[in-house]
Amino acid sequence: MTHISSAQTRPLVYITGASSGIGQALALRYYQAGYTLALVARRTQLMQEWALEQQLEPQRYALYAADVAVIDSACAAGRRCLEQQGLPDIVIANAGISWGVDTALREDLEVMQQVLAVNTTGMAASFQPFITPMLERGSGSLVGIASVAGIRGLPGHGAYCASKSAAIAYCESLRGELQSSGVQVITLLPGYVDTPLTKNNPYAMPFLLSPQVFAARAFKAIEKKTSYATIPWQMGLVAKIMRFLPNTIWDKLLVGKSRKPRYLQSNK
Repeated sequence: MTHISSAQTRPLVYITGASSGIGQALALRYYQAGYTLALVARRTQLMQEWALEQQLEPQRYALYAADVAVIDSACAAGRRCLEQQGLPDIVIANAGISWGVDTALREDLEVMQQVLAVNTTGMAASFQPFITPMLERGSGSLVGIASVAGIRGLPGHGAYCASKSAAIAYCESLRGELQSSGVQVITLLPGYVDTPLTKNNPYAMPFLLSPQVFAARAFKAIEKKTSYATIPWQMGLVAKIMRFLPNTIWDKLLVGKSRKPRYLQSNK
């Protein structure tokens, strides 16, 4: 169901992966800040139920069904938003999935392809409809939700780590392309956040945040137009150590780690 205000006077935020987890928490934080919401996910029924539970004003949100793994679907959702609600002030590409893979197995190559399609190509497809209009307007923020997992490769998580590393590099490239245009490109790297994406992790998760705490900190970073931020800051320190550790030390830390954790994590 879509609710459209007859006159758009509030700022507009467009969020993918808004049916659960980080996306849902960001939606509520922006709503509380006075924004109108454009919410995107495959599971529109979940988004509608959540909107009713939160007692959102009908004129302040619209729902768009899309699978960001399918380029045409992701782009079409953006075009519908432009037609029905106008050009967002902020676009947050948040949809993501994680699935353990073992690329020694032929069947896992399709799994890896799907993870990259959602987490990397899906981010670009979520931004695409808005780049030219934002450039013409001379303002706007494109926010990519990456991950600390994009800093170094982890056994069993080759698809997820590769997709998030690519997302970080893509946002950096786009930021260079759009510099001095008035359009900001912001890369956010969550550490561990208590969402459906992490609930099955079979290991300790230091500095674990609730989705609400992450959303509050992400909101501040986006408002400040911070180009790159790790949340929480403690994971930022960990990420810097990870980045600069010599391979010999890093490899020793990974001895005995599982090659292939078999669980699906999704926030689409």
